[in-house]
Amino acid sequence: MVYKVDRLDLQERLGFVSRSPRWAIAHKFPAEQAETVLEDIEIQVGRTGKLAPVARLKPVTVGGVVVQNATLHNEDEIERLDARKGDTVVIQRAGDVIPQVLRVVLEKRPKNSKPYKFPDKCPVCGSHAVREVDEKTGKVDVDRRCTGGLICDAQTVERLKYFVSRDAFDIEGLGGTMIELFHDKGLLKEPADIFALTEKPEKVSEVLAQHRASLSEERRAAEGKEPAKTKARKEDREDKVVENLMAAIERRRTIGLDRFINALGIRHVGETTARLLARHFRSIDAFLDGMKASNAQEELESLEGIGGVVAEAIHDFFDEPHNVKAVGRLLKWLDVANMAAPSKSSPVSGKTVVFTGTLEKMTRQEAKARAEALGAKVSGSVSAKTDIVVAGPGAGSKLKDAQKHNVRILDEDAWLKLIS
Repeated sequence: MVYKVDRLDLQERLGFVSRSPRWAIAHKFPAEQAETVLEDIEIQVGRTGKLAPVARLKPVTVGGVVVQNATLHNEDEIERLDARKGDTVVIQRAGDVIPQVLRVVLEKRPKNSKPYKFPDKCPVCGSHAVREVDEKTGKVDVDRRCTGGLICDAQTVERLKYFVSRDAFDIEGLGGTMIELFHDKGLLKEPADIFALTEKPEKVSEVLAQHRASLSEERRAAEGKEPAKTKARKEDREDKVVENLMAAIERRRTIGLDRFINALGIRHVGETTARLLARHFRSIDAFLDGMKASNAQEELESLEGIGGVVAEAIHDFFDEPHNVKAVGRLLKWLDVANMAAPSKSSPVSGKTVVFTGTLEKMTRQEAKARAEALGAKVSGSVSAKTDIVVAGPGAGSKLKDAQKHNVRILDEDAWLKLIS
């Protein structure tokens, strides 16, 4: 069941975090479990090179849904479960949605079973697959990743799928199946190739026609029995698909800076971090110049909300010449809109502001957005460099820090009067 705030105006004020609404919460019931046989363990390669093990199961009905695949997460999880081909396993749909393997029924294990050996080479491109070690903590990453990067077809396809997804360029009609088809036919190798499709609609139409012709024998036989008029209508529909796809790609030639950064698929960089970067650099030229600078990583780490791991991932991305060239080729097709500049004439322009306690006349997100639009920098902690602390009921340690550093303290009404 889902509980929701039942007033649309309050829903709008509460808003969303990165992936979910603040005005709704799910009430989940205990998941139904079932036994089945683990027939195989298959390795899939994601857009960041992560090798993800997937359990291929003997089909079984769980909670009214037939399940035949389930995630095994990573190498350590397989070792913890001691999952092997041929094992009988207990599965459930976590949250009544995602199939997962809970445990192995050891008493039903075949006598000749052997422990599963996780591959140390990418199953797609053959490059080494390694587990990274955090230099600061010495901790080994739970995921094994392909080192092939842009030469790995699996990563290319997954990166392209992410590029056209809803949170990135949101190109309608260009889904995963079509990305795979165009990649197999050599039409798509990098993001710039998506926009190059608009110059060869005939080739796109030809590939789609070949795909339709290569359907299963049953479907081809069925189509063979169709009247000529029906075939003609299908061809007309294919022409319309190509026309709509070309139009959808054209509509995305202008894109916001935050969406552009998110679409690049940089490891650890999602919607929220992309927005932080866009607000800081404001334009695509400033962003790219910043990434070329010798102190790029230090500047990134100085931004509120971006830590060392994220800064290093962004720096590593732009330190790779292949990535820089790919971004350059992409920009030839695009107009990347600047992020709106903050006001310079407001009484809080250039000042560092910290919000603490409960705000009663606006949400914390609304307050931050308003302050940033007026040119203020919103920080999460109080220091001697902080200019204003806005303290509501329930303010704690940040209020004490403000008093210690003699920082100007305002309540919510005084803050609203200041920025009105």
